[in-house]
Amino acid sequence: MPVRAAVIPAPNAPVQIREYTTPELEPGAALMRTTYSEVCGTDVHLLHGQLPGAPYPLIPGHINVGWLEQVRGPIRDAFGEPLEGGETVTFLDVHETCNNCWYCLVAKATTRCPHRRVYGITYGAEDGLLGGWSELVYLKPGVKILQIPEGLTPEAVIAGGCALPTAFHAVERGQVGLGDHVVVQGSGPVGLMACALSRLAGAQHVTVIGAPESRLDVARRLGADETINIEHTSEQERVDTVRDFLTNGRGADVTIEATGNPLAVPEGMRLTRDAGVYVVVGQYTDAGPVEFNPHHDLNRRHLDVRATWGIDLSHQYTSLQVLARFRDAFEWEAVISGYYMLDQANEALADVEAGRVVKAVICPNGRP
Repeated sequence: MPVRAAVIPAPNAPVQIREYTTPELEPGAALMRTTYSEVCGTDVHLLHGQLPGAPYPLIPGHINVGWLEQVRGPIRDAFGEPLEGGETVTFLDVHETCNNCWYCLVAKATTRCPHRRVYGITYGAEDGLLGGWSELVYLKPGVKILQIPEGLTPEAVIAGGCALPTAFHAVERGQVGLGDHVVVQGSGPVGLMACALSRLAGAQHVTVIGAPESRLDVARRLGADETINIEHTSEQERVDTVRDFLTNGRGADVTIEATGNPLAVPEGMRLTRDAGVYVVVGQYTDAGPVEFNPHHDLNRRHLDVRATWGIDLSHQYTSLQVLARFRDAFEWEAVISGYYMLDQANEALADVEAGRVVKAVICPNGRP
């Protein structure tokens, strides 16, 4: 039977539904029948050609959940457990990390491996069914498959989606700990997950800055103590609120930028206390430069600025375990605003880009 997939044919071109033949499996490969795939902000960037080198046409969808319809064994998950088919799984979208280069072996930074490939982003449609906006996804030999922890539904897994491990990496880089006051800039999926994870990491107080109010309502449901609406405040008002009203004149111990807007970066520096930590996770694409004063904003304030790029298996695995352990702590699925069929992919992208939804979820095989 033909396999239907949603394809971005070229930058700024509408998504098309195309049909592909069901691939023959090579030894060690598997076919996953896709239950859910998310629409990430990265997919909007791909639509507009903002990721240099993206191989159009391509099938988007880098974080997915489904069930193994066919395997050509022996197949094992990321930790050596045998897979026979039928299991509900997700998988690390990063593939072909070499574990043999300077970045992998010396820097211990596999996200910077030059051989690194990513499902739904750096694989083109001509490479195969290697994106989640497809009825079937081809799991190449060596893909790190993760079985879904007991008690987690596919809906909960896709609610975490790409944002949960990305936020986990940011919270880990910021070393959020007991008693910290954390400010999260941005109320999209990454910012919302950073809010929840900061709370679970022991933060005494979490403030989320963003808009619109509907997203800030989700932030409160995910553990935010305070929310600040950027539509009703100026930068100076936000800085004054965090410093004077919430932190006794100091500023946040840890600030996490998850906006994607470069203008948020100098503001985030000013939201953070002297000798505090500022983590930049939202600048995944080049949205332009900004100015800051290296003396006043950085050096004199002894500010520790850290950045994150992508995720590795540790972030995805551990965030799934956290989600399973604390599945009743927050309304995780509140981030899902709507489910879209495969032929509604253009509508889903438009809704995400316009901010009409927090998270859109693609259902390639129809809503379960």
